[in-house]
Amino acid sequence: MKKPQSKPAAQLVRKLWRKRWLRITLIVATILLTLFFTARFWNPIVFPPVKQAHIGVSFSTKQTAILGIDWRETYNALIDDMGIKRFRLMSYWDLHEANRNEYDFSTLDEQIAIAEKKEAKVTLAIGLRQPRWPECHEPDWAVNLDEKKWQAELMEYIEAVVKRYENSPAVISWQLENEYYNSIFKSCRLSTPQRLYDEFDLARNISKKPIWMSMTDQHGFQTDMPAADRYGFSVYRELYSTKGYTGYITYPTPIWYHRLRAAIISGTSGKDIYIHELQLEPWGPTDIPYLSIDEQNKSMSTKHIADNLYFAREIGVRDIYVWGGEWWYWRKVHGDPSIWDTVKVQIREAER
Repeated sequence: MKKPQSKPAAQLVRKLWRKRWLRITLIVATILLTLFFTARFWNPIVFPPVKQAHIGVSFSTKQTAILGIDWRETYNALIDDMGIKRFRLMSYWDLHEANRNEYDFSTLDEQIAIAEKKEAKVTLAIGLRQPRWPECHEPDWAVNLDEKKWQAELMEYIEAVVKRYENSPAVISWQLENEYYNSIFKSCRLSTPQRLYDEFDLARNISKKPIWMSMTDQHGFQTDMPAADRYGFSVYRELYSTKGYTGYITYPTPIWYHRLRAAIISGTSGKDIYIHELQLEPWGPTDIPYLSIDEQNKSMSTKHIADNLYFAREIGVRDIYVWGGEWWYWRKVHGDPSIWDTVKVQIREAER
């Protein structure tokens, strides 16, 4: 009786399995995937979340305008109801020098005055690149200037901002050029190391306050950056991708990667590390006002909020500036306080 012939697929599998390099690759891949999908169970043991975290919020009047909500009402609610006492505020060049050599800091003055009155602390973003789209906040009149004149105008603007708020007790630091080298989403004009060093030296010569600088969450160290007083990176986990793959993706970056990166930056610079942007806002295929609630919840729900704050604390960084305060309030005034209430509870938990 003849021995039955093996199926071609089975023969191919046995042949491939005999290759040592392939067996090792498959075993390693299996281990990594298992660790990734079970991380929520063992991460808190290996990486216990930091206690008594300091939670701050990025706040942008441009974002409140996009959402169609009153910035004063939102800002005051974050302080009075949410209990936030740490903010990252913006000094957008295109807003405060919309016409050349005509400064209008009235809105920013009011934000700083409110912070002073309510004993909140502010890290003030300075420079061309600041949080929120279009990333590079350049006034229309500056677009066609040649590089030399353009940089001179920007330097003059930065000097005006730093001098104006140097004596404010609310402003504890400057955040110079948000994610300066991040060209994935937007490339700003003349983003050279020399311009960054020139701006840093300008601020350092004027001000006695610390200067902070930031990087993205997935890559980058303090290479080609001045010796800042503090370095930060962002943490994003759920987003809608249009590059290569279209749809929602979860960044697979594990906690140990963030911890290792923070240790390298801190160890080589001797400076403290903070999270300058923790995602607590949806990242969908279009702007938030045009996303349904169900679509918003795909990348940021009450569960995402709890998970992301806990994840950030497991990184071991105590100072965490979260992202999305304008959206929490927008949801609340549109009849859904669940996001606002969840953030409030989670911040209280993180700060205990």
